[in-house]
Amino acid sequence: MWLRCGCAASLRVLASPLRVLGLRRCNTAAFMPESTGFGGVSGRSGLQEFSVSSSESFWAAVARHRLSWIRPFTAVQDCDLSRGRIRWFEGGKLNVSVNCLDRHVHTCPDRVALMWERDEKGSEVRYTYRELLEMTCRVGNLLRRHGVKKGDCVTIYMPTCPLAVASMLACARIGAAHNVVFAGFSAEALAERIRDAQSSTVITVNQGIRGGKILELKKTVDTAVQSCPTVQQVFVAMRTDSPVAMTARDIAMEEEMLKEDVVCEPAAMNSEDTLFLLYTSGSTGKPKGLVHTQAGYLLYAALTHRYVFNYHDGDVFGCVADIGWITGHSYGVYGPLANGGTTVLFESTPVYPDPGRYWDMVERLQINQFYGAPTAIRLLLKFGDEWVNKYDRSSLKTLGSETGGICIAPRPSDPDAEIVPGMAMRPFFGIKPALMDTEGKVISGNDASGALCLAQPWPGMARTIHNDHQRFMETYCQPYPGYFFTGDGAYRSVEGYYQITGRLDDVINVSGHRIGTAEIEDAVNQCPAVAESAVIGYSHDIKGQAVFAFVVLKKNVDVEEADLSRQLNGIVSEKIAKYACPDFIQFVQRLPKTRSGKIMRRVLRKVVELDLDSLGDLSTLDDPAAVQEIIQGHRELLSK
Repeated sequence: MWLRCGCAASLRVLASPLRVLGLRRCNTAAFMPESTGFGGVSGRSGLQEFSVSSSESFWAAVARHRLSWIRPFTAVQDCDLSRGRIRWFEGGKLNVSVNCLDRHVHTCPDRVALMWERDEKGSEVRYTYRELLEMTCRVGNLLRRHGVKKGDCVTIYMPTCPLAVASMLACARIGAAHNVVFAGFSAEALAERIRDAQSSTVITVNQGIRGGKILELKKTVDTAVQSCPTVQQVFVAMRTDSPVAMTARDIAMEEEMLKEDVVCEPAAMNSEDTLFLLYTSGSTGKPKGLVHTQAGYLLYAALTHRYVFNYHDGDVFGCVADIGWITGHSYGVYGPLANGGTTVLFESTPVYPDPGRYWDMVERLQINQFYGAPTAIRLLLKFGDEWVNKYDRSSLKTLGSETGGICIAPRPSDPDAEIVPGMAMRPFFGIKPALMDTEGKVISGNDASGALCLAQPWPGMARTIHNDHQRFMETYCQPYPGYFFTGDGAYRSVEGYYQITGRLDDVINVSGHRIGTAEIEDAVNQCPAVAESAVIGYSHDIKGQAVFAFVVLKKNVDVEEADLSRQLNGIVSEKIAKYACPDFIQFVQRLPKTRSGKIMRRVLRKVVELDLDSLGDLSTLDDPAAVQEIIQGHRELLSK
């Protein structure tokens, strides 16, 4: 792994800040300097109201103050949610890597930018802003020398490490988009994302290390690119000392980086040029590549990082999300670096080598803000308080649970404002939530539940789905015309606070990994013995949600169910990833369907959750008797 010269290895919402400095009404200008131009606005609530009612004035002031522009923008926004048109800061040119690196090198070159908490406990490596800039420039020059140009998309399949961050920033520097794929995905899932992004270049490592286990990432890439005709070159970095087989298309990355200059001319990018693609799962089976662009994304990541977490210069920010997810992009890389912060890159797991890993890291690195997944916290609960109390956590100011682009959070808020456990609570600057009823009408008043939508655009939102804007429209813009549909249900309390009540679509969130039910079904259905299947998510104490599969076998299939279950899990692991494997597989004679042939997953979910009193109207089913068969089969499965 690339090391600097002379260096030896040494909840969908924000929740429960431990101690956060409040926004004092008498010092609004110190809290947000731009507010001096907001006509006497004071206090957090006043700022939020102004950011919604005078959206263009708010975002124009914040963008001019917090981003470094090569050419100023001429229009703040040109958005129409009903048409899926989202454009911010047009006319402006900037470079994201300059905003994340160069401007801080000018003022504080020796400030630590990255603390890499390697899988091996106690072996963290630190990189200053100057060192990260030099590494980024070497990678940028290397990519340019090998033909990567502005507008290309580079796929990055790496563990969370400084070279992965430098690769992301190098793409941004030369004007290429990046497509970071979680390093736990299978070869087939990786290949599908490479093909959709049409990448000619892949960056990977020989092996990954996670939880003490070796991950053969180069071998996975070798298998994946066999079905990716666009791939011309694979840069291979060395995370371990183990050699790997190299082909004609493979390039030894660190060796070639040494030949490059530490100065790389940054490209001038339009505000709405693509910064990156990030693939997520949808309910149609095919992963969708969400497109984020330059200025709006960076501004929103920086602003939420600064104000939701109350981040100040000198703080150490610990986001433990993998860089393969949007949380890792926004709050592991772009938000902290845009603010000139010190950010922790966590390569390991919360229980390696023991359940005290997080808290040992907090003590050792003196972390001030800790941002982790609800799944990890639930996992650690069963190990008791001894692993927490063993370490000094006095450096902590804020605890948060994950989301990738914070829209609703307890902070920022006025001094001593309450925090209600389990609630997202307050909309962030520029965010205007709306609850919609089943007829698509806005629900007014408090103490109400509905589909959570956002009534006006904001700079950090995704712009489209790569090569499929119609799917973007159908998913986010058409369910409630004129509004952005989040896919979540929400409750608005008597006090006006928001609480997320769960997904309203067919996407499961397993340990922080979003996976479409249809994608799992597609994998299960590839088994020759399977006629059809239906997959649902259900509540799980540790993982948040787990996968339950109902499988209909073809006639005359003679195989033991236990053997077939193992076979199906093997297929899902190979086609997608291990975390997508069903926790339970129930073999059934038929699935509950409407007369039009739609599978009634709502009914299946009620059966799994043992909520049989809420099955609802079954008269629309083609054969209501199928439900009773499934209920009986589920009882027998649980009794085994």
